[in-house]
Amino acid sequence: MITDSHCHLASSRFADDERGDIIERAVGAGVSRMVTLSTCLEDVPLNLKLAEHPNVMATIGILPCDVHNAPDDAVERLAAYAGDPRVCAIGETGLDYFHPAPDGWEETDFRNRQRDFLRQHFELAASSQLNIVIHTRDREGRGSFEDALEIYAPFSDRVRAVFHCFVSEWELAEKVISLGGLVSFGGVVTFKNADLVKEVIKRCPAGNFMLETDSPYLAPEPLRGKRNEPAYTMKVAQFAAMLRGETIEQLAAHTEATAEMFFRWRNDSA
Repeated sequence: MITDSHCHLASSRFADDERGDIIERAVGAGVSRMVTLSTCLEDVPLNLKLAEHPNVMATIGILPCDVHNAPDDAVERLAAYAGDPRVCAIGETGLDYFHPAPDGWEETDFRNRQRDFLRQHFELAASSQLNIVIHTRDREGRGSFEDALEIYAPFSDRVRAVFHCFVSEWELAEKVISLGGLVSFGGVVTFKNADLVKEVIKRCPAGNFMLETDSPYLAPEPLRGKRNEPAYTMKVAQFAAMLRGETIEQLAAHTEATAEMFFRWRNDSA
């Protein structure tokens, strides 16, 4: 009924012996498909293994906070997995100007490496005929968002990007949509102080957004502060439907159609 378009099932916050139960709880809650995101080369194999489950698909990418640990040819190595039927998109990639540069790195050099990796991910997405999942985060202002949009623009005729965990104002969502991209909403939309994103989800036209958990992070109310998991996508969906004045069935119909369009699903996926 609902797709969790962004979760991290390979996270160390989920124990090996409980991941199967986590997937089954999600399916039991009406979350019929889950997209598990890779964040580094090392977690690609586990994400692909998890995607052997018929309700799970995987992505391949390097998180911007990890580009300093990745070899220079990391995106070339990812390309070897792009044709795997378990892979449904490229990512998680993007720009993160929130966290400081790691030890031994100048801020300018670290951000330049993030931007270079993001371009490489877009090139891989275009050559693989896959869409891409973008992370942006700023400590102040919206530099990472604007820079990511600038990198996205030349690829927008070949690749669609989803800016996940969207928490900003309608003006920025509109910029993404004008390029043919999408935004995605998670548990933050349920937070009491999330007025900006609540207004965006009310205004966002059907067909231009998806739902997610970003689990194990950012659990929705009333579970805020606890470990998140894909089953809680239904809580996000219920809150979003209430904000938009839709039934859960109406919301599910158009967000599922959007997810179906955006991701490359396996024929045997639920």
